[in-house]
Amino acid sequence: MDLVHRQTLERLVQRYGAETRVRHFGCRQQLICMIFAQLTWRESLRDIEACLNANPETLYHLGFREPLARATLAEANEQRDWRLWRDLALGLIVQARRLYADEPLGLELGNTIYALDSTTIDLSLTLFPWADFRSTKAGIKLHTQLDLRGPIPVVIDITAARQHDVRWLDELLFEAAAFYVLDRGYVDFARLARIAQAGAFFVTRAKDNLRFTRQRSLPVSFAAGLCSDQIGNLTQATSRAAFPWPLRRGRYFDVETKRHLVCLSNNLQIPALSVARLYKLRWQVELFFRWIKQNLRIKHFFGNSGNAVRTQIWIAVTVYVMIAILHKELKLPGTLHRTLQILSVHPFEKATLHELLTEISPNPLMMTSSNQLTLW
Repeated sequence: MDLVHRQTLERLVQRYGAETRVRHFGCRQQLICMIFAQLTWRESLRDIEACLNANPETLYHLGFREPLARATLAEANEQRDWRLWRDLALGLIVQARRLYADEPLGLELGNTIYALDSTTIDLSLTLFPWADFRSTKAGIKLHTQLDLRGPIPVVIDITAARQHDVRWLDELLFEAAAFYVLDRGYVDFARLARIAQAGAFFVTRAKDNLRFTRQRSLPVSFAAGLCSDQIGNLTQATSRAAFPWPLRRGRYFDVETKRHLVCLSNNLQIPALSVARLYKLRWQVELFFRWIKQNLRIKHFFGNSGNAVRTQIWIAVTVYVMIAILHKELKLPGTLHRTLQILSVHPFEKATLHELLTEISPNPLMMTSSNQLTLW
């Protein structure tokens, strides 16, 4: 919890007026409850209440002056502006990106590389009528821009599940000289033109119905899996009007999946193999979605309103980024999953994080009984 500075949280509380007429259950106490629920995989508000109230001394030292009531926590999640937790997570994201800025990606590129994708979370239409998706189900969609050095989520937008992925590009601000790796569901040449106009680059897969006019071909290495590397323009008049600049189309055979990938990019300078490898890095965003769904509570919610759902998701993102920061600052072995699992079984451990999380090889002399005499 020391990663969440009190002054920072207090400024956010004042910005959104989150503690108006609050007597004893402030935003910090709400955050502690929700982080505890994420780390220890609690099932319900009643579960959170029972487990935390079983540690009254610990709760007192964490700032709780009264036992936790689940109705109080539910009311805080329903009424306190979820944007407070979004801004808190974004502040931690800035800190995490600085730590992972030099993380290697296996590419000789100094540019920032982002992957864009979305994942759908299914909900009950009876409990979440505001998130209606189809006639029999509800759902929300997490649109995510992931910095692949980490990987760290930079932008997360929560919308109704019915919104198409490509429309999210209208809301993004693109960073000059950065690479944006997209699936072919985002192929809309008018929107891709905005990336090029911002001085950024995109790498995506071509759709099957793409019409492309080749102007010249570049040499390729068939041994590396490259089949072709071409420079040209879009053929159809409407597509060329939307994107009038030259494009690069490369065909690459992926040995792992036994598939041919046809990639498009507006960067004409980097090697063709780097374009294919950039697109393969897009899989990192899929792994990020799988990680947070399997290790954090974002598929089962403690409240039914839109505000409660967004609050829980942003606090889950906060937990992910906090673990990533600890993992890097303490230079911990293993993966983020290992760090999370250790923290989940020691939520109130009175030990420094470095001692708790660092692997220490057992000392044979320390394991020997003090009453046993040594012969040598």
